[in-house]
Amino acid sequence: MALNTVDYVIVGGGSAGCVLANRLSSKPGNRVVLLEAGPRDWNPWIHVPVGYFKTMHNPSVDWCYKTEPDVGLNGRRIDWPRGKVLGGSSSLNGLLYVRGQKEDYDHWAALGNEGWGWDDVLPFFKRSEDQERGADDYHAVGGELSVSNARIQRPICDAWVKAAQAEGYTYNPDYNGASQEGVGYFQLTTRNGRRCSASVAFLNPARKRSNLQIITHAMVEKVLIEDGRAVGVRYRDRDGDAKDIHANAEVILSAGAIGSPHILMLSGIGEPGHLKSKGIEVTHALNGVGRGLQDHLQARLVFKCSEPTLNDEVRSLFNQAKIAANYALFRSGPMTMAASLAVGFLKTSAEVDRPDIQFHIQPWSADSPGEGVHPFSAFTMSVCQLRPQSRGEIRLVDKNPKSHPVIHPNYLSTQLDCDTIVKGVNIARRIGCQSPLLEKIAEEFRPSAELSMEDYEGTLD
Repeated sequence: MALNTVDYVIVGGGSAGCVLANRLSSKPGNRVVLLEAGPRDWNPWIHVPVGYFKTMHNPSVDWCYKTEPDVGLNGRRIDWPRGKVLGGSSSLNGLLYVRGQKEDYDHWAALGNEGWGWDDVLPFFKRSEDQERGADDYHAVGGELSVSNARIQRPICDAWVKAAQAEGYTYNPDYNGASQEGVGYFQLTTRNGRRCSASVAFLNPARKRSNLQIITHAMVEKVLIEDGRAVGVRYRDRDGDAKDIHANAEVILSAGAIGSPHILMLSGIGEPGHLKSKGIEVTHALNGVGRGLQDHLQARLVFKCSEPTLNDEVRSLFNQAKIAANYALFRSGPMTMAASLAVGFLKTSAEVDRPDIQFHIQPWSADSPGEGVHPFSAFTMSVCQLRPQSRGEIRLVDKNPKSHPVIHPNYLSTQLDCDTIVKGVNIARRIGCQSPLLEKIAEEFRPSAELSMEDYEGTLD
């Protein structure tokens, strides 16, 4: 297939780009090119579920972004792993399959986004799904993306689910079904004990199509604009040579929440004052580019335990060998584990109409993936706000496409966000005071039981 002119140019081989490449190339008359800045997904750790410990912070497959110091986080900078590989972040993430709340989609539709209501998107979820549990009103089988139950159970996670019920929260066997609210266990994007990334699910079946060209190590520098219309892109190949590809139909920018605004601004599309300050000619003034950045902040609580957890199992070289053998032979055990096992979608108060926090329960603890587990028995409760009000931005450092953009999340910049996280932490502590979890907890390690709601209230003045 000639590469100088095609029908569709897709920028970014991540979750969206892989699906688009599959769907568009399914029509033989469409000539499609997919450009990915990273490599093929050949790193073996990508395909092992627990391999995110090895791939995050690995610059060969991770962009290794870092946020700017954030006032809401007391000046801290946060790692923002993003996949730089076919499959994008679906090749690095925690494998958790969460569709989102029905009410959120209906809210988008009510704002005027026709086709984005829950009843509109549910058929597309089902079309793509191959659900291990079988088909019903909310799930389907035979789609490209495998969705499975966890292949491992941990006593500490089971204890958390029971303790949450003792605290008054309802057990929900399927948070991707009729209702999201309640506590239960995560569904995972895995297939036979291996990661089912967007590349595995959607690109692999389409690779041999003659009308699809996948180009890796392609660093897109700009969108080509003629008479106010996007007509192609310019990229650098693995040898550093500049190449242009033109699109007869569409240029589709699917480079993610960081990459897409970055490329737009490099192309001269954005806020004129900001672009000119970086020496970029304005091709289209659009002040919203890079604005409105949102992220779901997680507050992690680590509890030391009075009985062994996964931390203890993985410290021994002998146990590591056993775990590896179990995975190699049977595709089971801790190496099949996602980032979290148990989950809760809960309301922080009776005043909210639907869950506003999400719990991630992990049978291990660490400062961050890739740094190893703590040298003591512990587990983690993470509290995630579902609908943050805080808004940040993506800005350019300079006009060099290789320079990482400036990332300002602006975390916890509204009172609602602060209150929601604090209420979530208090809920976590209350669940920890219920049996059978109470008997397994020795002490709160982080942030520390000495940090109370009164401490928080004292910082508001």
